[in-house]
Amino acid sequence: MRQGEIWANNTLAGILTEDEEGYHFIYTPDYLMMGNAIPVSLTLPLQEETFHSEFLFPFFDGLIPEGWLLDIAQKNWKLNPRDRMGLLLTTCRDCIGNISVIEK
Repeated sequence: MRQGEIWANNTLAGILTEDEEGYHFIYTPDYLMMGNAIPVSLTLPLQEETFHSEFLFPFFDGLIPEGWLLDIAQKNWKLNPRDRMGLLLTTCRDCIGNISVIEK
């Protein structure tokens, strides 16, 4: 099982988990209680229940670099291009926008 902390605007928003059943994302209770909390994506609205998917959620998959930047990441870190969670955890610590993914 692999996990990543999902940070939004430098605040821990939730946990993304990959296991043998697929992918799971849940917002942290502290984040949900914040008065100014915003969803990390329109496809992942604020809720207490866990989101489940057989495949990496499209929002998180979209954070992974593409093209020549992905090629550089794969070569430097010897990453498998089919390991989407591995790519996300390795390359999205400081990605464009307000979301960061930090391996747990």
